[in-house]
Amino acid sequence: MQRRLSAILSADIVGYTRLMEIDDISTLSRLKSLRHDLVDPCIAAHNGRIVKLMGDGMLVEFAGVADAVRCATEIQSRIARIEPQQAQDRRLVYRIGVNLGYIIVDGDDIHGDGVNVAARLQSLADPGGVAIAGIVREHIGGKLGVDVEDFGQHSVKNHERPIQVHMARFGHPWQDSPPKRPVAGVTAEGEGVSIAVLPFTNMSGDPEQEYFSDGITEDIITDLAKVSALSVIARNSSFIYKGRAVDMKQVGRELGVRYVLEGSVRKAGNKVRIAAQLINGTDGRHVWAERYDRDLEDIFALQDEISKHIVDALKVRLLAKELETITKRGTDNPEAYQIYLMGRSCFNRGHESRSIKAARRLFANAIDVDPLYARAYAGLADCDSYLLLANDPAATYDNIIDNANRALELDPGLSDAHASRGIAMFTKGLRAEAEAEFELALERDPTSFEANFFHGRNCHAQGQFERARGLYERTIALKPDDYRAWDQLRAVHISLGHHQEAVQSARECLRLIEGEIAAHPDEPILMCYGGCLLADLGEMERGASWASRAAAIAGDDLRVLYNLACCYAKLGKPAEAIACLERQASGSPTYVASVVAWMKKDSDLDPLRNHPHYLALADRMEAQLAEPPGLIP
Repeated sequence: MQRRLSAILSADIVGYTRLMEIDDISTLSRLKSLRHDLVDPCIAAHNGRIVKLMGDGMLVEFAGVADAVRCATEIQSRIARIEPQQAQDRRLVYRIGVNLGYIIVDGDDIHGDGVNVAARLQSLADPGGVAIAGIVREHIGGKLGVDVEDFGQHSVKNHERPIQVHMARFGHPWQDSPPKRPVAGVTAEGEGVSIAVLPFTNMSGDPEQEYFSDGITEDIITDLAKVSALSVIARNSSFIYKGRAVDMKQVGRELGVRYVLEGSVRKAGNKVRIAAQLINGTDGRHVWAERYDRDLEDIFALQDEISKHIVDALKVRLLAKELETITKRGTDNPEAYQIYLMGRSCFNRGHESRSIKAARRLFANAIDVDPLYARAYAGLADCDSYLLLANDPAATYDNIIDNANRALELDPGLSDAHASRGIAMFTKGLRAEAEAEFELALERDPTSFEANFFHGRNCHAQGQFERARGLYERTIALKPDDYRAWDQLRAVHISLGHHQEAVQSARECLRLIEGEIAAHPDEPILMCYGGCLLADLGEMERGASWASRAAAIAGDDLRVLYNLACCYAKLGKPAEAIACLERQASGSPTYVASVVAWMKKDSDLDPLRNHPHYLALADRMEAQLAEPPGLIP
């Protein structure tokens, strides 16, 4: 059986038993007609799959959460126009619930917590209404023309914690008039437009220019995400297609979007050429295409022009305030911008110290060129946050806070700066303060990988395992190929006693790590992660081999040694594990505090919990602390 993350729609007719008692033949006939003429075509149009019918109810799976919400609101809006023609006691009215969660696939059927929560949401919905889970609300933001009303927390059977519920209040134009058929593949205004921007191809003939094409792509994604009428797939989800020849209809299905933008960038000297084309992800038709040739110093005006042309092609409304935010670049210096893009490229390459230090140098260089560049200050804070977690003596809590604060002075809405403040506070052991910063970051950018991931780890460190699980799952939805998120999800499933889910997460994480090791064969921390996973999967001999390779090249890297300790603990080698943990005491006070706090909740160390040498070591490390415990290695 397969396990996957999906959007689930659960629907049920209000008072169906009563309707059948009044007139069973008429009710059944009308329900079949309603489904045939309206409901089923709507589900198909939004890329849904009807999993099963249960009398008057149905269960539907969607790959994308935006499609699920659009489908639910469209069904309810259209039924609201036709059912008033019936006598009030004969009307067919749905309640609908929409959830985003993990499901277990068993043939054509699906089971699991994600399905149970969707059914509970459906039972809470008003007649003719749509109830959505909190995680769905965070994903759609305000970009589908759907207002939401907080409906509080509600319990779900066999679900440890209550779920946050919102009620959709949708005022789409089609409630007052029939929907217009889109022209040339463009969605009718008001229906909400979803788009994915694929990584632009580097056509410069120089692989070193890859940073520039990636940076242009990221900025177009950022620009379009500022348009309230658009639903834009996050950068991390779009970039899984980088370097792949893909069918646009397949991309549309997999990402749950109606439109896909692809393009290329050619940079030569002071000249840049950008070609872009907008494609209907449903049928593969070309909607719009353009080629731009400019001087490099005009790059900012060019980006503004491209974003506005895309908005025009999609026939959505661009508000004056949104236009102002799109044209706000943070710098008007092309040199600073290029250096910043190189820094982001290094940062996105991987979160090992070499890449982070290279990114940090580039962000500092960008600030030298333009001292008022907010995103570069946020980049410095991002890098130092990761380096602080790795016990790098050059990274300090105060520097992170100073750089993040400077970024916020220059650009108060910068999500990255709040995320960096949160990571620093989380490392310092300021749990509530860290949570507040992560919430601010996610309010400004719900697709922030760092904010979701470290918010999860902050909850994890406090033993809030169910909440951490939700945040890790959200992180994976944003970036499915990040092995760290899969590994933390595995660990939290172990803490929750979810054996099957832990094994499935371990297998997926191992697959990703094997790919990383193929590209970086001398990276010891990857071998440590892999050794733990192999032990969880019962491959002890292979896990021990990976641990030996990691130990041979670990050196004095305390972060590697901590993860090697976890690996040894899983492999049934307590003496070796404790020896690695003993070396953690040589780190900075903040780092030692982080380790002590994480050791208490780390399920990988469970085999050592009652070992006398481990207990003695934990007591010694606790005693040497002069400040509150922080977070993780």
